[in-house]
Amino acid sequence: MTTAPLPSALSPSRASDFLQCPLLFRFRAVDRLPEAPSSAALRGTLVHACLEHLYELPAPERTPDTAAALVDPQWEELRTRRPESAELFADEAELGEWLESARALVRRYFDLEDPRSLEPRQREMRLEVELPTGLRLRGYVDRLDVAPSGQIRVVDYKTGRSPSPRFEDKARFQVFFYAVMIWRDLGVVPTRLQLVYLGGNGAVRWYDPTEEELRAAEAEISGIWARIEEAGRTGVWEPRKSKLCDWCEHQALCPAFGGTPPPLPTARPGTSGTS
Repeated sequence: MTTAPLPSALSPSRASDFLQCPLLFRFRAVDRLPEAPSSAALRGTLVHACLEHLYELPAPERTPDTAAALVDPQWEELRTRRPESAELFADEAELGEWLESARALVRRYFDLEDPRSLEPRQREMRLEVELPTGLRLRGYVDRLDVAPSGQIRVVDYKTGRSPSPRFEDKARFQVFFYAVMIWRDLGVVPTRLQLVYLGGNGAVRWYDPTEEELRAAEAEISGIWARIEEAGRTGVWEPRKSKLCDWCEHQALCPAFGGTPPPLPTARPGTSGTS
């Protein structure tokens, strides 16, 4: 059986894709099929950029008005880097409404935290670590706070609404994924994992993990990778239908909807199937 070229490292988003639907993981991480950008995802990128740059200002200047004023210049920078972004909007009025919705999310942040009292150690922190098993993990942490006592807080911004406890598993998995990377990189168990939801009325959820919980999360991540490797060896990437299929761009290629996936790419000779 020909081995598919798998990613060289596993990220929280790709691990979540596999848990949601193995075929979605294949389409995104193996076939690397293009996906049209969405205005919601683009707004998330814009808001994250504003919150990152907010902490470049002196603490007394971190106010709702100065934060909201970051939206326009950050949008211009984003549009310069990704010119296709402007094509998402039919006219200037629609763009204006979208920018105002981003400002509202940035302003809501101040209902949840006071940035004047915070001095993050890292923002948009890129991590790549290797687990004892040899599996490499990769990801970006929105914010890392370190107290004078050495306690670590991992903060992840979410521009959507806070999910009900029944549906918070995905966000919890992702923030524990970050915690495992921090733990393995710094050798310290983060004291707090914090999810800041800016959508709706805003909400903050947090977890105070133990080393035992991080070991369990690491084992879960390794188990996911083992299943990905098995799918790569066998070429069997099962679709998993759910309500999330309504937002999937690849239904035309999905057997669950009568489609046929493209032929699998193959690994280069002499490789183990990673890229």
